[in-house]
Amino acid sequence: MSIAPQQLLLALFNSAIKAAHPRDILAQHLPKDTNKRAVVIGAGKAAASMAQALEAHWQGPLSGIVVTRYGHGADTKQIEVVEAAHPVPDETGHAVAKRIFELVSNLSVDDTVICLISGGGSSLLSLPAPGITLGDKQQINKALLRSGASIGEVNCVRKHLSAIKGGRLAQACYSATIHTYAISDVPGDDASVIASGPTVGDATTSQQALDILERYHISVGENVTTWLQSAQSETIKPGDSALQNNSFTLIATPQNSLDAAQQLAQEAGLSTLVLGDKIEGEAKEVAKDHGVIALKIAEEGQPIKAPCVILSGGETTVTVNGGGRGGRNAEFLLSLAITLSGHQHIYALACDTDGIDGTEDNAGCMLTPHTLGNARELGIDPAAYLANNDGYGFFEQTNGLIKTGPTCTNVNDFRAILILDKPI
Repeated sequence: MSIAPQQLLLALFNSAIKAAHPRDILAQHLPKDTNKRAVVIGAGKAAASMAQALEAHWQGPLSGIVVTRYGHGADTKQIEVVEAAHPVPDETGHAVAKRIFELVSNLSVDDTVICLISGGGSSLLSLPAPGITLGDKQQINKALLRSGASIGEVNCVRKHLSAIKGGRLAQACYSATIHTYAISDVPGDDASVIASGPTVGDATTSQQALDILERYHISVGENVTTWLQSAQSETIKPGDSALQNNSFTLIATPQNSLDAAQQLAQEAGLSTLVLGDKIEGEAKEVAKDHGVIALKIAEEGQPIKAPCVILSGGETTVTVNGGGRGGRNAEFLLSLAITLSGHQHIYALACDTDGIDGTEDNAGCMLTPHTLGNARELGIDPAAYLANNDGYGFFEQTNGLIKTGPTCTNVNDFRAILILDKPI
């Protein structure tokens, strides 16, 4: 291996991002005939770059609005791009969701809608259901994000408190033809979970949403409970006639990005072990499992021999008990560092492919065999930082933060653990 370990890990991460960037992948999924007029709507961290790519390849006239996270915009000529807050919605996201809903509510059978969806769309496309306020959604969103609930559970609640998610946007578009192009950021690539599935049927129920709120001890107002107990709170179910003119196309998935990274690693002469793109669970516990595998390879040559790379994707969670600055990838890597205990053969990277780890300004972090030693010299206790959910603070002081800025795509977490056959 001629490239330095840290450079190789960054190259693997960059290959994962490139495999999911709309600029490189959207065109191949568009229909052959793109000369017709289309109304474009969309939401997510990749919405602006998807709109930009669509403009580059669509021949007919386009109009419409997409909403993306602050700082994730792109220059477009025909499609309006609005930036709003993520992961907790704000008034701007609320206003643009209302505009999008109104834009498609009076279309006919002769109209074509292109919906561009990616991770982050749940927060960015926030239109509360009747009787639910934006403040309700903000409070519930914050609590769910700190609770350790999975993305599927979080989005189940979001859908049933929304006037636009869970297929309701498709219902508003009826009877136009809708083509949804999506970038998946969820384990299992479930269309109804990506951005809370605004244009697809949803099999979850309002009772499940109530159960999730109870399970994670999320306090809500009587208006929320009353709404979720009503028949009107149910989402649009699969097979509903409102969905009959829909098509849904995944243009990028976490597995696509893992495949790209695996190919690059193999070209560099490394064996690869891909643990999958659907990994969920508490970040610190997932890290322990990854660490055990890495140590088994380094010390016993099983299940594969070094030099090699372990790759995985998915979306871990963090139950926040401390007051530190976190991000699930920083939490994962700090727990991994403790598990590996400074093993001299092992390097690792954990980043979010959107360039933002949680709500911080870093994509994730880098771990080297020297990280724990550097921490000790600084008088830093890794276990104390982990208990305080302060992975960001730990890696900031040990120079391990990775800052890419917004990548304008999002296929969730990317993790790569490099095990060498000898120390460098």
